[in-house]
Amino acid sequence: MPADETVPVVHPHHQSDAAIPAEEQALQHIGHDEHSGPDREHHRHAEMDHAGMDHGAMGHANHGAGHDHGAMIADFLRRFWVCLLLSVPVVALSMMFQELAGYTLDFAFREPLVIALATLIYFYGGWPFLSGMIGELRTRKLGMMTLVAVAITAAYVYSVAVSVGWLKGMDFFWELATLIDIMLLGHYLEMKSVAGASRSLELIVQMLPDEAHKVETTNGGGITLSDVKVNTLATGDLVQVRPGERIPTDGEVVEGTSSVNESMLTGESVPAQKVKGDTVIAGAVNGEGALQVRVTHRGEDSYLNKVVKMVQEAQNAKSQTQTLADRAAGWLTLISLSVGLLTLVAWLWAGKDVAFAVERMVTVMVTACPHALGVAIPLVVAISTAISAQRGLLIRNRTAFEEARKITAMVFDKTGTLTEGEFGVTRVQIVAPTLDETGLLRIVAALEQQSQHPIAQGIVREAKKRQLDLPGITNFQSITGKGISATVDGQTVLVVSPGYLKEKGISQPADAKSNGAETVVFVLIDDALAGYVALADKIRADSKEAVQRLQQAGIDVYMATGDNQQVADAVAKELGLNGVYAEVLPDQKVAIVKDLQQQGKFVAMTGDGVNDAPALAQANVGIAVGSGTDVAAETADIILVNSKPTDITNLVEFGRATYRKMIQNLFWATGYNVIAIPLAAGVLYPNFVLSPAIGAVLMSASTVIVALNAQLLKRSLRT
Repeated sequence: MPADETVPVVHPHHQSDAAIPAEEQALQHIGHDEHSGPDREHHRHAEMDHAGMDHGAMGHANHGAGHDHGAMIADFLRRFWVCLLLSVPVVALSMMFQELAGYTLDFAFREPLVIALATLIYFYGGWPFLSGMIGELRTRKLGMMTLVAVAITAAYVYSVAVSVGWLKGMDFFWELATLIDIMLLGHYLEMKSVAGASRSLELIVQMLPDEAHKVETTNGGGITLSDVKVNTLATGDLVQVRPGERIPTDGEVVEGTSSVNESMLTGESVPAQKVKGDTVIAGAVNGEGALQVRVTHRGEDSYLNKVVKMVQEAQNAKSQTQTLADRAAGWLTLISLSVGLLTLVAWLWAGKDVAFAVERMVTVMVTACPHALGVAIPLVVAISTAISAQRGLLIRNRTAFEEARKITAMVFDKTGTLTEGEFGVTRVQIVAPTLDETGLLRIVAALEQQSQHPIAQGIVREAKKRQLDLPGITNFQSITGKGISATVDGQTVLVVSPGYLKEKGISQPADAKSNGAETVVFVLIDDALAGYVALADKIRADSKEAVQRLQQAGIDVYMATGDNQQVADAVAKELGLNGVYAEVLPDQKVAIVKDLQQQGKFVAMTGDGVNDAPALAQANVGIAVGSGTDVAAETADIILVNSKPTDITNLVEFGRATYRKMIQNLFWATGYNVIAIPLAAGVLYPNFVLSPAIGAVLMSASTVIVALNAQLLKRSLRT
């Protein structure tokens, strides 16, 4: 096919079906007209095994997962408040705290009361960390859970032994209580920041309707429609899809003609015209024509089910990545255990009594688990997410800023991301000398306001933007497969496709040939060519600036789209992209991201549709456009609230600033251990031994420093 030749794209016009019996609607063909558009492969989905998803079963499963996640977050918060209340008397009655604060509060049964309250805090508040330690030990990935569990267990066991008189020394009960409180709060903040991630699969499934209109034949040969659950449909069943409804099952069209909006599923901006023999995808939105669809597959083979699996696999793989704080905690755990045991053995070998050696060991272990580590990262993330939201970036994943600094490749979806996702008029050309541009647009918009097709809406929007008064029309008709016609001011006006001109032997103007990115409609007045209107999915105003700024930062920029190669190439050329992938499906977008990752690139993916969800999950950093689907937003790590591509450049800058602040906080949270741990072990004994009281002061000081340093992030992110 020549590059400048376009293939007609059908779009239907309104036809009321309120008075038409359902039986007749099941078989009727709705009238339609035709416009020209880019060369597109309407049938490329036929190569895939599409089918209806077992909606009921999948929906319940995902709802359950979401509820479990929410219950876990609520449990952490509940444990925090309970332990915080119990901690008040424990701290107030602690002899160590009384000594530091300079007051005395003692009474009968004070010691048993403190032991009882501390025991409740240890087992109730510490249980998530104790059970988490078991999980980390099983996977051989020591992290925060193991570090906290070791510290609180050492503090609890030693403090009980001191309180009942088995060992000499001073208990750590107040340190135990406050450590558990802070760690519970830190983990609650962390889980809350990613609470919505598990909803992405649930939202994908929600795209499917619960019920379908099943077509059944009566004994007399007539047709009846009955509403049934989607998960009861079997292969070969017939279903009726009314105008405006979502298609309930993957299948093959057996009757009817309609345009189907699959943009949220496939990324193709132009609605696909569906006729008998074409395949349709569950979850796509039917246009203005009624379709009768035969179920071809269901269950595990469905298109959306494949998307669900890809998202799930990518999310599970990403969840295995340890965070910066976890890595630091892992090293501290090894240091704590190693130095603690070495301290115990060394002092026993030196002839010291068991009480002294155990006290030194426990002091080392508690000192190695600073309070500040529990808030060092959450504080930075909380501040950075708040400031970023003000700048159009909604952070959903606590590691997103860490990862953003390493981005070397950015993959953009096209429709709705780099482009506006809706047709806009690019040019209006006049052929007849008796008309001007405004006059031609008024006439075309007057006819097109009868349709809800994206092309027609684009023309009407342009007319409204120019505040044009539209003339009245009469004798409106749809020319099946060719266009529309009406009488305007006594003249017969036709808005038609290039195919109609060719059929009538009317030559197209040389400058009317589509460049691949445009859709062109022609206007005939009294059978004479008066002009034409060209439309395209407009590129966002700041897309080019975003691409240039990313490239200046050393990031390669690519585009992956479900649109045809001509459209993709035209957009890529205008924006100056490093590479382009066209006519790709969700599994192919995932493959593109994986291929770039295998090349050693750290990949960020930006998209707005269901078709982008698997790639968003697979990418090192997933970025969703705020104007897109909930599915894309829930799958992504970061959401562009204002749908501005230039906000992505802020992400890279914020990511680097946030990571620097995280490193600084980890230094202040753990750096004093370089001095404190050897002193706690007794390397300067007998000249100096770090007492538990002084160790507590150092921990508190590091916590204050971390909190103040985190506040300085506001200044760096606002400049």
